[in-house]
Amino acid sequence: MKASAERIEGLLLVAILLTVGGFAGAASFTHVKDWTMANSPAGTGEWFGWANAVISELIPMAALLTIRQRRRAGGSVGYPMFLLVCAAGLSLAAQLAVAKPGPSGWLLSAVPALAFLGLSKLVLAGAPTVQPTAVVIPTPSAAERDRAGEPIQPGPAKRAGLVPVPAAAFPIRPREAAR
Repeated sequence: MKASAERIEGLLLVAILLTVGGFAGAASFTHVKDWTMANSPAGTGEWFGWANAVISELIPMAALLTIRQRRRAGGSVGYPMFLLVCAAGLSLAAQLAVAKPGPSGWLLSAVPALAFLGLSKLVLAGAPTVQPTAVVIPTPSAAERDRAGEPIQPGPAKRAGLVPVPAAAFPIRPREAAR
């Protein structure tokens, strides 16, 4: 029963991601395409605007998937994280460039890109692992006990090659004492 509920919840999350992704993608693709065309030389075909939109909007998703795969494998996520930040920055720049000037215009224009990135991260991050809460207290071995059976208290950690020197070995010189 629990596995079935978790499966349904997972499917609902994916459905929400796809729905938000579809609408956010339509808005973001359009913003990037419009921004590209507004900043391209006269006579540039519409296909170029759409190509730019597809490239810049799908890279964050591919980067998120790659980050997830590499984390599972214990690999480095530096480069995909760099791509994610760059592509998300480009997408947000396009959103802001075509927005009505002012905080509300910028926020409303950025919502599709931010919502899709946030939901992608939420869904692709996976469930957190639960750590056991039991505390294990080790018992001292026979070598760690003194003759009375009491545990020997560990002293300060000693580094190999170092010999403790008492403070008395460093007498204060008269000139230093006057300071």
